[in-house]
Amino acid sequence: MTGVAPAVGGTQDRDASRVPVRGLTVLYDADCSLCAFVRDWLVRQPQLVPLELVPASSEEARRRFPGLDHRATLDEVTVVGDSGQVYRGAAAWIVTLWALREQRPLAHRLNTPAGARLARGAVLAAAKWRGAQWGAGRWGGGVYRQGDGWTYDPHRGWTYTAPGCADGSCPTG
Repeated sequence: MTGVAPAVGGTQDRDASRVPVRGLTVLYDADCSLCAFVRDWLVRQPQLVPLELVPASSEEARRRFPGLDHRATLDEVTVVGDSGQVYRGAAAWIVTLWALREQRPLAHRLNTPAGARLARGAVLAAAKWRGAQWGAGRWGGGVYRQGDGWTYDPHRGWTYTAPGCADGSCPTG
C-alpha cells in the first residue's frame, strides 16, 4: 500500500512503503464490546490481505510480538504486518480497511491529508465511546485495568501482568 503512514516501531530497515504487506495481525481488546463487534465484522468481510485477529496483551500476542508495549495495545488499536510493520491508531484502521476488498477504496480516501483527519477523528470518537462505557467514576461491571499492570475481571478476579522487558525499558522499583 503506497502512501500509508510509515510503520511505527518497526525495524529500521523495513517500512510499509518499501515492503509488500501479505498479511496483517490486528490486536484488539477482547474485553471491549466495541472492539469485539469490530472483530466480528472484520472476519465476515472479504479480504484481499489476510487478517488475523489476536486479543491484545494475550499470551499469544506477547509470544508473537515480544517487542511491543502490550499494555499500550489495549489502549490504542495496533496492527502488525507480516514483515514487522507496526501501525497504531488511525494508521492501523486505514491499513485494516485497505486489507478488505470492499473497503479498499475508502482506505485510499482516508490516506489523504483530509481523510487522515477524518480517520483520527473516528479513532478518537471510538476511544471516547469506550471511555464513556465506564461512566463518570463508575465501574460498568466489565474488565477494569489500572496503569500499573493490575486487571480486575469479575469472572477471574484480580490478575497482574508484569511489563515486558524486550525493548530494554523495564521499570525498576
